[in-house]
Amino acid sequence: MTIHRKDATDSTNIDARAGGPGDVFVAEWQRAGRGRLDHAWHSAKGENLMFSAVLSCGDSPPAEVATLPLVVGFAVLDALRPFVPASVDLAIKWPNDVLADGRKIVGILCERHGDNVIAGVGVNVNERSFPSDIAARATSLAILARRPLDREAVLAKILDSIERFHARWLDEGFAAMHPLFASVDFLKGRVVSVWQTDKDPAPLKGDCGGIAADGTLDVGGVKVFAGEAHVEL
Repeated sequence: MTIHRKDATDSTNIDARAGGPGDVFVAEWQRAGRGRLDHAWHSAKGENLMFSAVLSCGDSPPAEVATLPLVVGFAVLDALRPFVPASVDLAIKWPNDVLADGRKIVGILCERHGDNVIAGVGVNVNERSFPSDIAARATSLAILARRPLDREAVLAKILDSIERFHARWLDEGFAAMHPLFASVDFLKGRVVSVWQTDKDPAPLKGDCGGIAADGTLDVGGVKVFAGEAHVEL
């Protein structure tokens, strides 16, 4: 992969629109970083990783392309294992978050751009203090490892993992990779509420059957193709 770096940018996902497959756009700080449903993405300058990778869709149909955020999520999760204690429970929260012991450590925003997908990834690496509204729901590698980490080493591991799992997805498809998600599916077996759009008047609620082989989420027997899920306490 070819890495393009900036000190500051509006959004690495916007920068990545000028790239092609294999290009990675990295910034120390984003002025307008965002997640799904236009949620803001907080990150202290120089503490974390913010990058966007341009990934080819190959000849995959739209329904298959929709599974790519999960594949990227698993690739990042797998890359983080060496940087945290073995006791830390890493999990994927459908459709686009990686959690560590139930707290968000990675956010992913994938956007279709022509024949490619731009995978925007934010990883909390060395940040130890978060805004009050997310402090109880966020964590970082440094908090878990109880020491600062080399961000370049983390980035290199993640990019290698994304490259490997993306190639596997292109070759085999999501259904063949589905068993990988069984042990890291955070929502499976929990009661959840899912907002399917940002203007959804009422969430879909039910027992979660987990991530299906087509990448959808099973909520009370209903297939959910997109949205934001929350665990009911």
